[in-house]
Amino acid sequence: MRAWVVRQRWWATRVAMLPAHLLVFVVLTFVLVRAMPGDPVLVLLGQNYTPQAYAALQADLGLAGSLPEQLVGYVVNLVQLDLGQSLMTGREVVAEFAQRLPGTLELAMCALAISALVSCLVAYVVVLHPRNPVSATVRAYARAAGAIPEYVLAVAGLIVFYAALGWAPAPVGRLDIQILPPPRVTGFPLLDAVLAGNVEAAGSIVSHLVLPVGVMVLAQSALLIKLWVAGLEDAIDDPVTRFRVASGASRAAVVLSVYRRAAPPVITMTGTLFGYLIGGAVVMEGLFGFNGMGQYAVDAVNSGDFIALQGFLLVVAAMSLVVFLVVDIVNMLLDPRRRPGVRVEES
Repeated sequence: MRAWVVRQRWWATRVAMLPAHLLVFVVLTFVLVRAMPGDPVLVLLGQNYTPQAYAALQADLGLAGSLPEQLVGYVVNLVQLDLGQSLMTGREVVAEFAQRLPGTLELAMCALAISALVSCLVAYVVVLHPRNPVSATVRAYARAAGAIPEYVLAVAGLIVFYAALGWAPAPVGRLDIQILPPPRVTGFPLLDAVLAGNVEAAGSIVSHLVLPVGVMVLAQSALLIKLWVAGLEDAIDDPVTRFRVASGASRAAVVLSVYRRAAPPVITMTGTLFGYLIGGAVVMEGLFGFNGMGQYAVDAVNSGDFIALQGFLLVVAAMSLVVFLVVDIVNMLLDPRRRPGVRVEES
């Protein structure tokens, strides 16, 4: 039993450390938000107020007492999943996030999944057919990774595909105005439309997602292609690959082996791209009229809503930590040599 527990420490330790890492982000978020200029109590009360009203509202907002006392109160509320009430809307921040976060995640995850799939397939063509003109074009595109910001591509896409050609729908949300939204089940708009069997709503959501997702894929997949190409070329030249070919292994087995050995850096970068895509969703939601977390965060900054802002930062940090944990575990599953305490010859 003890030997089994020791063998599982490579992933159990990382899972156990997740709350500690999250606590660090909680403290950093708390300090950064409290460093914002201005007094939210005075913003809410206006010019005419009494000391009693100021003290009462200060206590309601969790701003009474010293910073350590405020931090302790904030952490206690977080344990109870209480992020406070938004100063903009007066609603619970948790309720706001439950309403908006799934749509933002759907946008980011669609872009991430398509970027991963496209980069994987395109890299195969580039490596195995290097003299193809398409391969040369893709290599040039990959070398220019990140050269053009997402918002530039998005604006250009709207000008060309909406204003000029009329192929894209109006950037006024996820649904056409005349279509009723599907019943809320999971909170993910496209998934809810599919679960409801609402073909019209699902088609409308897909049509509204094509351009923003395409922009995000175009902006982010170049880096993944570059990593795949470099990793596949190294793995193909590896003695392990030559041994598999010489031993008569099938083409599928050789390709899977090559991809497995080339995958860890790409998987790590894919996890990193998740954070970039969440940031990109802020821009996309503003440009395309999506009512998601991005627009909520922008409104929180503009209005000085520190409660909503610190909740947004904490939720994004928590999601990023979970993604990096998954990336770490997947990489160690693909390559056991990455596990702590595992010798090279054991893998």
